[in-house]
Amino acid sequence: MTAHAVAMELTLLEAAHLSDLVGQFEDVVTSHDGSDPAVRRLVPDAYADDAEAAAEFRRLTEDDLLARRAADAGIVRASLRHDGQDLDIDQLDRATAEDILVVDLTPDAAGAWLRTLAALRLVLADRLGVTDEEQRGDGDARFGVYEWIGYRLEMLVQALDA
Repeated sequence: MTAHAVAMELTLLEAAHLSDLVGQFEDVVTSHDGSDPAVRRLVPDAYADDAEAAAEFRRLTEDDLLARRAADAGIVRASLRHDGQDLDIDQLDRATAEDILVVDLTPDAAGAWLRTLAALRLVLADRLGVTDEEQRGDGDARFGVYEWIGYRLEMLVQALDA
């Protein structure tokens, strides 16, 4: 993958929803208590065959890793601002909801986006009970969000790889 800037286009409605989801993700990683399975999925065991070593590794690395995930999420949310303001789903009117927000991503910001979208998708998968890509929640809007995040992630990877 080459390191270059890319532009991502989202409607204001998409950007507002994504900003809200990323904000919820930030809450998960900043207020973790260690028992949340979604957080455990973000910080997998380093030693599958040694519970004691895995626990020690987690103790030494978990806070730093989750702080970096929160920092990445903050970069994503900051890039989703419109006219210097956070987007609020409830304040968008129908006339502007479909307006396009162009998010210019530097290589560093694109990295934060990649890591955040992938981690957000892991959290959603945990919350939805998705254990493999073959599971689909036909007709369930929550699975639609999961798929949409995957679509955005794939589009970003393709743009960075071009």
